[in-house]
Amino acid sequence: MKIGNRAVASMGIVSTSAVAFALIALLLSGCASSYPSGDASSSLSGTVSLNGSTSMERVVGGLAEAFMSENPDVTITYDATGSGTGIECASNGTCDIGLASRDLSDSETGLTAIPVALDGIAVIVNEECGVSDLSLEQVAAIFTGEVTNWSDVGGADLAISCIGRERGSGTRDGFESITGTDDACVLEQELTSTGAVITAVSSSPNAIGYASLSSLNGQENVVTLTIDGVACTEQTILEGSYPIRRPFNFVIAESAELSPDAQAFVDFATSPEAEGLIREAGAVPVVAAVE
Repeated sequence: MKIGNRAVASMGIVSTSAVAFALIALLLSGCASSYPSGDASSSLSGTVSLNGSTSMERVVGGLAEAFMSENPDVTITYDATGSGTGIECASNGTCDIGLASRDLSDSETGLTAIPVALDGIAVIVNEECGVSDLSLEQVAAIFTGEVTNWSDVGGADLAISCIGRERGSGTRDGFESITGTDDACVLEQELTSTGAVITAVSSSPNAIGYASLSSLNGQENVVTLTIDGVACTEQTILEGSYPIRRPFNFVIAESAELSPDAQAFVDFATSPEAEGLIREAGAVPVVAAVE
């Protein structure tokens, strides 16, 4: 499988390739022991290939680094291509584990989705628009072009510019299905990563967009809106009061038999030991969600 060149941001560390990703894990072997993923004398060795959701980069990055530091003969590669591609690669066997920031559709058969975390989809605006709260109905009206000026929802007299993800994105699928805007959004820009959406909103005074909560790190000029008065936080995602939330899933073909390395990584990612890493990446551990 081709190894992607997207940067993987995790725990304050940036990796620009799968090779660098593995080297960082080895360097961190002395400081990641608080997140055990197995016996340091483990006989595991080989490569585990991941492909899919760009929104899961920080979560997967943290999990992979900790796992590789405890299992130094295992290399985890990650191609951040989007949920649709990740699901397809899991289905056709070109990766070990697909990554999807959405549920499987009825047509995506022969696959098993394993929940790893929950994530909120934050609605973000440029601070110059003058709005801090919208109802879910107002969000839908803005993205479908029914509302076109910020002054119509209590903000500045600025034409609204909607920025979103490309078709096939799990973030877009989750946002549109929850807001009831499937195939109806009028976007000025369709971008291929969550980071690109955040950057575009931060640089456009009239912009609105959406992004995974786990990808937000206090960017300048960006305001995360409350929706119907509810902030997008771990607690509101966990309790279900924040309305725009979705799962982070590992996707595996039902016909596939995972290698011992891949199975061990799945077991670690869904264990209580991974809870701290998932929280550090800005998502909500499934372990916490079922307690």
